[in-house]
Amino acid sequence: METTEPIRCRPFFQAATASPTLASLAQVIAEKESPAILGGNASVQSCSIFAAEPVEVFEFSLVEEKPFEKLSAFLSKYQLAADGKGDIPEGVFCGGWIGFFGYELGRFIEKLPQAAIDDLGFPVIRLAFYDKAIVYDHVAEQFTLVALDCGETPIQTKIQVLNDWLVQASKCLPVVLPRGETKQGDLPACNMTQPQYLTALDKTRQYIIDGEVYQINFSQRFECEYSVQPVELFHWQNQYNPSPYAAFLSWANKAIVSASPELFLKVNGDHISTRPIKGTRPRNPELGDDHPDNQAYFKELVRSEKDQAELAMIVDLERNDLAKVCVPGTRHVTCGREIEAFPTVYHAVGEVAGTLSLPAGPQRVVELLKATFPGGSITGAPKIRAMEIIDELEPTARGVYTGSIGWIGLNFDLCWNIAIRTILIDGSKAYAQTGGGIVADSDPQAEWEETLTKASALLTGLRAVMKEPRMDTDEH
Repeated sequence: METTEPIRCRPFFQAATASPTLASLAQVIAEKESPAILGGNASVQSCSIFAAEPVEVFEFSLVEEKPFEKLSAFLSKYQLAADGKGDIPEGVFCGGWIGFFGYELGRFIEKLPQAAIDDLGFPVIRLAFYDKAIVYDHVAEQFTLVALDCGETPIQTKIQVLNDWLVQASKCLPVVLPRGETKQGDLPACNMTQPQYLTALDKTRQYIIDGEVYQINFSQRFECEYSVQPVELFHWQNQYNPSPYAAFLSWANKAIVSASPELFLKVNGDHISTRPIKGTRPRNPELGDDHPDNQAYFKELVRSEKDQAELAMIVDLERNDLAKVCVPGTRHVTCGREIEAFPTVYHAVGEVAGTLSLPAGPQRVVELLKATFPGGSITGAPKIRAMEIIDELEPTARGVYTGSIGWIGLNFDLCWNIAIRTILIDGSKAYAQTGGGIVADSDPQAEWEETLTKASALLTGLRAVMKEPRMDTDEH
């Protein structure tokens, strides 16, 4: 029922006594209605969030109009009570919205060709409002129960539900999944043939040579059969390819499994930051970083002039985007380039930060999206012309891929990833999309082979989980 007055909510936090494994809790949450898991592995630097059974869901499709007006109205339905603002730990999810923004939201920000066909039909926006969640602090190694006092259901009833989830998770047997083997050949169906891909890259390079863009992030999508529970793929990713901005969302017959290493936007109070990634090299997790093999890849990334130039370009793009929403003089590059070690790769990362000019609230979220979405690291530069070329040359809409997945707290702190290394599951089909940065001297054949290599790595998990039995609980 529509209301004119927002529903005022007070957050309640309680330390949990049960302490199951993160995988066990993920298994339990995945069986609930509209589960949402952010993080859930040892690579997460701060907190993981486990939520389910939302109070309300907002979806916006590509055929609708006025997404930002509708989004603002949905975010305005719930408001943090004035006497509850001081109870929220810094940077911690206090209840609120979890979901995603699809790449094609950019069509409502800039005028784009709209030639790419939306054949999957995932929502452009899907946000669910959760009045209860379990937050795991990776530093303190502590589970905290988070519930909002915002309706007829007593707060203790919500806390009891969360406790029950933890107890149920404590009875789960360990997850046992095979690593599987990365296969370079035998790739599944793709949304373009090799000749079509090479032709598109020739056109892309010509746009660059003509001076219309400096770089384009071009991608292709693969699809294959998928016949097990989507959470099994999430388990595999967290076990063998853990990432700080991993995510699992599921509803109806659809699911999203993300192993993203990249932060799009983080807001803590009035402070905003973005950490674009440009430049990747393999890292063998079974060898130390001082091993000659890993050292060789690390040094290669450090010295790569191409990767240095690409990151500098995107850092500058993000700096300009943040200027639209920051107090003049506060926006700055906090890190121009730093090599970070992830479980299976080395990444070159930059960081831009600033102080937001708008107060916390729904309108600030809208203005952030209009100013920065989608992230420049997955479009190219200049951003608008790059997006026009992507829409012209990629045959199918990207959907969630290269959009953003994350949370918005009731206090309007937020954390959104860049949805790369992300697999979409729709019924009995799984879709994995991969791409790379194209510059003037890119070799089309080499770029084709690189996308195949990236796709093979994603598909390894899909093959592995469909061959093995999954975990169960002692009660079954």
